[in-house]
Amino acid sequence: MSAIADNLQAVQARISEAAALAGRSPESVRLLAVSKTWPLACVVEATEAGQRAFGENYVQEGIDKLTAIAGRNLEWHFIGPLQSNKSRPVAEHFDWVHTIDRLKIAERLSEQRPTYLPPLQACIQVNISGEASKSGCSPDEALTLCRAVAALPGLRLRGLMAIPEPTDDPAAQRAQFHRVREIYNHIRAAGLPLDTLSMGMSHDLEAAIAEGATIVRIGTAIFGERSYK
Repeated sequence: MSAIADNLQAVQARISEAAALAGRSPESVRLLAVSKTWPLACVVEATEAGQRAFGENYVQEGIDKLTAIAGRNLEWHFIGPLQSNKSRPVAEHFDWVHTIDRLKIAERLSEQRPTYLPPLQACIQVNISGEASKSGCSPDEALTLCRAVAALPGLRLRGLMAIPEPTDDPAAQRAQFHRVREIYNHIRAAGLPLDTLSMGMSHDLEAAIAEGATIVRIGTAIFGERSYK
């Protein structure tokens, strides 16, 4: 097996163990392979090991990859900050977007989603730790934004996404993910049928799964440490 195949197997084992500890089925957690900055060959290697869902942070890089290997029945998630001038290519090419943080972006994505494609699967990004450097709506704005997004015809609201402040303390990791879960439950109680919590990365996936993550976004543990040039 290749290194990426070995890494995928190791990550799936971590997911299964974390799910079992949380009293959940491993199938309730989906693995999103974050392939940003990695060459197409690495994505192909992952697909050959059975991986089907990939996350990209940069619009053109993602489109170049998904176009190059079209026809493989893959699922492409846009997980980077989204500017208004980049909404059209995301609406036209991606299956999911995790980073809606304001209504203007959602409206543009809905208007620009081609009618021959199914609705764009959408998550609202919540800035759970209040960091100025992070995108996302405030926790207090999440319900209002979800209601507005749910009414847009070109989108299908699925849930929430969060990138908590990094910490190596498992208790602190869980506390932040627990806050996301509380917001998710509050929105569901208000009548919106959310089914997705996109949270957890290579260093904290166990804490995220313990608090209900349904998608974990894993890059480093699959592809290795990135070199940004």
